[in-house]
Amino acid sequence: MQRDTWQIVKDHLASDIASGKLAPGTRLPTEPELCEVFGVGRHSVRRAVSALAVEGKLRVEQGRGTFVEATRLINYQIGRRTRFRENLIGQGYKPYGEHLSSTIVPAPDRVAEALRIARGAEVHRIMRRGLADDMPINLGIAFHPVALFPDLGARREAGVSVTEIYRDHGVTDYFRKSTTIFTRRAEPEESRLLRQHPDHPVMVVTKIDVDAKGTALGYSEAVWAGDRVQFSFDSLDDPFVGEEGKTP
Repeated sequence: MQRDTWQIVKDHLASDIASGKLAPGTRLPTEPELCEVFGVGRHSVRRAVSALAVEGKLRVEQGRGTFVEATRLINYQIGRRTRFRENLIGQGYKPYGEHLSSTIVPAPDRVAEALRIARGAEVHRIMRRGLADDMPINLGIAFHPVALFPDLGARREAGVSVTEIYRDHGVTDYFRKSTTIFTRRAEPEESRLLRQHPDHPVMVVTKIDVDAKGTALGYSEAVWAGDRVQFSFDSLDDPFVGEEGKTP
């Protein structure tokens, strides 16, 4: 049975990716160039590229081109002291946080409940994009009580870390109290910002951070690229500790 021309193109590109001839991050030739290389029409090239994108082998970025997707999953470890920067540096990635927006809003019900504050109390709403080696891996929206950290929004926009801001307000250590994870279909804007195929799912991770006394400091909802990251949970992580970092 004769294969369709688009399948021939797809198999050839998939073979080059598997062999390393097309390395992760490599930009594919343009559509007209691929048509010339394979001697096929644009429809065949587009269908082949689309199929490989759905499989997670290619990444199509509007206005930039088509790239070979990275095959190595980031193993993001979640524990009591999970920190984005340390997680990535430990695996050889260069971490970067891109500030997208910062506003002060009344706390929605779910945020007020998580932070244990009055509904409608003022909170900072910070939206950022997390990258590893210039590859987007998450979009996060974090909420922090204005009453605890009045300058947090402006300082986050200036690039100051949450840890440093907490410390300047007397919080010497903080911990992840709870984590929830579920998957869903990505929204169009999420796919665009994560530079992933619209059909690829995302993992939604919510968490609450508290200080040594159990005071809620922040609540966040992050959308992670489902085909670039896997999560592991450290069951041997240390128990709740005091401000000096010693086990009670």
